[in-house]
Amino acid sequence: MGKSYGSADGISAEVDEGVLHVVLDAPRRRNALRDDAVAVFIEALAAANSDEEVRAILISGANGQFCAGADIVARNADSGARPRVSSISRRLPEGAHRLIPLLAGIQVPVVAAVQGYAVGLGLQLVLAADFAVVASDATLFEPFSARGMGPDSGATWLLPRAVGPVRAREMLLLGRRLTGEEAADWGLAYRAVPSSEVEAAARQLVGTLAAGPTVALGLSRKLINESWERPLAGQLTGEAFGMEVAARSQDFREGLAAFRERREPRFMGR
Repeated sequence: MGKSYGSADGISAEVDEGVLHVVLDAPRRRNALRDDAVAVFIEALAAANSDEEVRAILISGANGQFCAGADIVARNADSGARPRVSSISRRLPEGAHRLIPLLAGIQVPVVAAVQGYAVGLGLQLVLAADFAVVASDATLFEPFSARGMGPDSGATWLLPRAVGPVRAREMLLLGRRLTGEEAADWGLAYRAVPSSEVEAAARQLVGTLAAGPTVALGLSRKLINESWERPLAGQLTGEAFGMEVAARSQDFREGLAAFRERREPRFMGR
């Protein structure tokens, strides 16, 4: 077993062979996340960002499901009374609205292995990852309009950047549901495979990323995610800074040595 990063009802996180494995496991609610599970998720990401052992992250769901979003029904039931006005605006900044920026900003590659439902917050986890390996028959959608709610957890920021504004409106305003195959066709997912192959394909991919030059991959991820907010001149400045930092890494020297010696590099993530 790897090093535990904490657990709660519906979630566990541990590091094994350089990969932080976050497993969502709440079978009776299709792995929907309660507030305490979101808190564990946040703590795990914050710890991983400074853990030298962590070189990649894999998010998956147990029981043939990924994540059916935030468990709002359980939250209201647990309170025992109608929450006071502004409860949503008080909760979100400490929960989903911390989780998604952390996931998008962490400087190691992230892979999502998706089966069954990826809904609401679950879909935003997919969008914030670098690569999503999805089951061809998975179901991905934004549930907000059907429930009379406004979007949250970064849906209106992440989705247009992944699929364009017209398709984002189709999903957010009209409630369009996508299969895994359609999600791959739209560019929302990296690859669609039969459900029985999702776990193996995702593990192979995250293994490849974990064996890569961690510093350079993290800087590339950061630059890609920041590019939406910068003009070209600012992005070029960021690339120059990233090149300077990567050039000081052991993996950079190993990459050059491997090139000279005409062999495959052996990156150590340093």
